[in-house]
Amino acid sequence: MHVHPMPDGPETGPASPSDDLEEVGRLLGGRGVAVLSGAGLSTESGIPDYRGATGSLRRHTPMTYQEFTAGEDGRRRYWARSHIGWRAIARAEPNAGHRAVEGLRRSGHVSAVITQNVDGLHRAAGTLGAVELHGGLDRVVCLDCGRTSGRADLDRRLDALNDGFRAAATGTRLNPDGDVQLPPELVDAFRIAPCEVCGGILKPDVVFFGESVPKARVQQCYDLVDAARALLVLGSSLTVMSGLRFVRHAARSGKPVAIVNQGATRGDPYATTRVALPLGAALTGLAERLAGSPR
Repeated sequence: MHVHPMPDGPETGPASPSDDLEEVGRLLGGRGVAVLSGAGLSTESGIPDYRGATGSLRRHTPMTYQEFTAGEDGRRRYWARSHIGWRAIARAEPNAGHRAVEGLRRSGHVSAVITQNVDGLHRAAGTLGAVELHGGLDRVVCLDCGRTSGRADLDRRLDALNDGFRAAATGTRLNPDGDVQLPPELVDAFRIAPCEVCGGILKPDVVFFGESVPKARVQQCYDLVDAARALLVLGSSLTVMSGLRFVRHAARSGKPVAIVNQGATRGDPYATTRVALPLGAALTGLAERLAGSPR
């Protein structure tokens, strides 16, 4: 496994923010661009982000891995809130931004897609090879025996164990990690389901706050960035190192880094291009313009 040391700071000064997509278009026109997407790409599908103007971190603190594994109270709180939120995630459909990324991948302008999102919308748009850095909410893993299963199966089991729970939890606000806020009395009455094989602890197959991304998955992403000609960041504040490390690595390798996000990001000092535009319309325009360009 390669070692990827992090630079102490950006090697070039930050680019000025712009609403001009021309440089992004030129970057994509050269083909072989890796995409790193974040929660901002899914907001047009009705899934809120963490750190935008209406981001959920302004209202609540997400479940951490330490809380989830510490005891049944934490797991009950997570599964009660997630049981309500999951239906909204499952109903969400890819938006114009997801479809444009897939179009750019099919046309050869995008070589790889890495997403920090757990909503599965890149897959739903046809990007089956997208690397889901933080996993997917549509899968469940047993922490004891390691068995994975579909979220839809668990959803049915939880419904059977908690008759009337959904009706009592209407009108709640969805968070980007797929859960909702609930009153304590509803949470306290919720019954959680064990693994059907070994009776162990079930966890969504996602990387919680405070948990590490599997090393093999991180290395896969480094390899994709290494193989790309440039890196394009879409809808991510890059606040956590989980995604920022790939921006820093690309910049240190001398690759152009373009960021399209409606707000400042932690990766701005490493970017050669920064654009502040709504992603759906911006990416659709780029995909349509580049679709006819010769290979």
